[in-house]
Amino acid sequence: MLFLASQSPRRRQLLNLLRVDYQIQNGEIDETPFINETPRDYVQRLAASKAKAVAPFVPAEAFILAADTTVVAEWNGNETIIGKPKDHQEARVILAQLRGKPHFVYTALALYHSASRKLWQDICLTEVFMRDYSDNEMEEYIASGDPFDKAGAYAIQHPGFHPVEKIEGCYANVMGLPLCHVAQLLKNAGVDVTVDIPHICQQEFHISCRDLQR
Repeated sequence: MLFLASQSPRRRQLLNLLRVDYQIQNGEIDETPFINETPRDYVQRLAASKAKAVAPFVPAEAFILAADTTVVAEWNGNETIIGKPKDHQEARVILAQLRGKPHFVYTALALYHSASRKLWQDICLTEVFMRDYSDNEMEEYIASGDPFDKAGAYAIQHPGFHPVEKIEGCYANVMGLPLCHVAQLLKNAGVDVTVDIPHICQQEFHISCRDLQR
């Protein structure tokens, strides 16, 4: 029995590709970074906290899968965690800062088994190179409302905006759920995953990992 601790439609879309049965049970936590907390520690802490927050609401024998994704960019010489924009102006500032530059996307995974209190964790890192989109393109995208539930204020898969020029790493990770890492966590816990993940991921999103990573 598997529960996904997320309401994200993108994570549901991705997890469906693994062809495993699961249910949704979301849990609320405080996502404020600690002082001097590194991006790696931040996403790992939040993923584990999300999984454990759901535990009281599901059967003890269930597995709970949680994820946390954040964008990390160098701003003013400092490594900065960039969350979801609160309003149009914050989305505008974030997208302007990311434009034409590289940044990193971290996704931490946590798989928690309540009965045994076992916790399996992993983390995926992708470098993302944004294209030099125009102010008009940026404003049209912000007006669509799409940026507001996304770390970094963008969706790599958005059909109109296409904000990303290329990546080095996992495409699904930038969407919020690195499937190969999820499958390995499930296998470590004894849940078998038999699908060809690179094939189904690239087929679903009409991308070639090799082309994106040039």
